[in-house]
Amino acid sequence: MTRCLFLRAGLAGLALGALTLPAIAADRVVVVGGALAEIVHALGHADRLVGRDTTATHPAAIAALPDVGYMRALSPEGLLRLEPDLILADAGAGPPQTIELMERAEVPFVQVDQAYTEDGVLGRIDAVAEVFDDAEGGAALAADVEARFADLAAARDRIDAPIRAMFILSAEGGRIMASGTDTAASGILALAGLENAVTGFEGYQLLTDEAVAAAAPEAIVMMDRDGDHAMSDDQIAAHPALGITPAGQAGRVVRMDGMFLLGFGPRTPDAARALMDALYGGA
Repeated sequence: MTRCLFLRAGLAGLALGALTLPAIAADRVVVVGGALAEIVHALGHADRLVGRDTTATHPAAIAALPDVGYMRALSPEGLLRLEPDLILADAGAGPPQTIELMERAEVPFVQVDQAYTEDGVLGRIDAVAEVFDDAEGGAALAADVEARFADLAAARDRIDAPIRAMFILSAEGGRIMASGTDTAASGILALAGLENAVTGFEGYQLLTDEAVAAAAPEAIVMMDRDGDHAMSDDQIAAHPALGITPAGQAGRVVRMDGMFLLGFGPRTPDAARALMDALYGGA
């Protein structure tokens, strides 16, 4: 059976009270999604986890669990070998064929929706707490996260002139794939008091050099990683488009751990504040 949890009024596309099924978490849970894993751990139920996907790497106790693969490329064999009695996953986990096979095996597959906002984070905490039948723990965690969001909002209110920032997902071969709107990247930019320099499309897209130059970001934000998708400061400065932007000329580049920055879990207020401080110097 596949169940989607939708909690907290005010979320785009979500409806309060749509969850009418009882909590079903048991003692052999596989979690698919780094933020969900962090929530489970923060609620004190990590001892009920027997596996996690490749995005779930924090904290160390979660990273030590068996890895069932990437959340959008799950295999039935990888899941079933752990003999789970529940799979807790981000919306979008799959592929659909794997979910169908889990249904046939009568393994509950619970998907939690997400929105890249403060309410989105709090809604996910509510949903996971509901699954683990832990209303008290969920309320306490939500209150803590909400207080940190309030501190973040106060800092954001002290910003006079928002910095225009571009989030670069990939720079493979010198081709810039940047975030538009309705992404985790655009959400964290907004929480950090930054103005997204790229708003002409939803999701992530490759940009022409002309589009990069026209966006004229004052700062560049990237995940801190190696490999073909990464880009060094020297490569940014030498890039024909990025190099002529205000960000490229000033060397104003911030790199942060991808899950910390884009996970939209309990650490999100801290990630947004770290990004804010990196660019505003402590608002």
